Amino acid sequence: MGIFTIECVLKVIAFGFILHKDSYLRSGWNILDFIVVVSGVISMLPFTTSGVDLRTLRAVRVLRPLKLVSGIPSLQVVLKSILCAMAPLLQIGLLVLFAIVIFAIIGLEFYSGSFHSTCYNEEGNLIGVCLSRPHNGSAVLEKPVSIGNKLFPCTNKTTNGAYHCPSGTACKEKWIGPNYGITSFDNIAFAMLTVFQCITMEGWTSVMYYTNDSQGDTFNWLYFIPLIILGSFFMLNLVLGVLSGEFAKERERVENRREFLKLRRQQQIERELNGYLEWICKAEEVILSETRTTEEERQAIMEGESLSHHRLNK
Repeated sequence: MGIFTIECVLKVIAFGFILHKDSYLRSGWNILDFIVVVSGVISMLPFTTSGVDLRTLRAVRVLRPLKLVSGIPSLQVVLKSILCAMAPLLQIGLLVLFAIVIFAIIGLEFYSGSFHSTCYNEEGNLIGVCLSRPHNGSAVLEKPVSIGNKLFPCTNKTTNGAYHCPSGTACKEKWIGPNYGITSFDNIAFAMLTVFQCITMEGWTSVMYYTNDSQGDTFNWLYFIPLIILGSFFMLNLVLGVLSGEFAKERERVENRREFLKLRRQQQIERELNGYLEWICKAEEVILSETRTTEEERQAIMEGESLSHHRLNK
């Protein structure tokens, strides 16, 4: 903390505080550094131990690693690129949201309630009182059949590619569904979440297999192939394209600014050099006009003047 404080004080002394152009607090990175330093100094003052709750102020300490950004130009380029890409990313986000809603509505139309049927064993044993059947106080023991400790949707329809229960079991709509019913198309919220899962390509094949088991695999590819191509391959890659474009523009802007500063400094040096040579030339003219100057001195001055003009013209 002491090093940060010394750095802050030296920058204020060198650039000024805030009143004039290019002062310390006219830079966003310096404002961040100043907030971190001031919060750290206040948290170490003696009155902070007298019962004053400064936990919120101490939370600003998490910004200390960001001070490294102000000293590394390449990190500044990356962060500025991300900030400049916020507006285009918002537009792409709205486009992705529109696509998710469209595919969610289609899934809601075709797959609503399809993931709640699975295979059950049927046993006629009474297991006691069941609150769901208060009229007779009994219940039938029904256990879902799992394959490899994993449940699958099923169907009683004669559909190609669908999963049909083996003999001795029955397909009943009593299952909560995959992932405790979250992976489903029962309502628009769960449908949008399921479509988003497919777009991220994280477990989208399981969702496709669930639809195949419950509805058959004849027409499901008409839903999932456009979903993956448009949602994942195209729209999500637009995010990378926008970030790449903004990064290229920001890097070009930094390079152009560096070239501009270099050219301005070079022109400033040339102006100073021209002024210095002009002053020397006037001094030589004064010396040449004096009567006490010898011919040898005049000749040496003339040669030096011609040589300086020759180098300047180069």
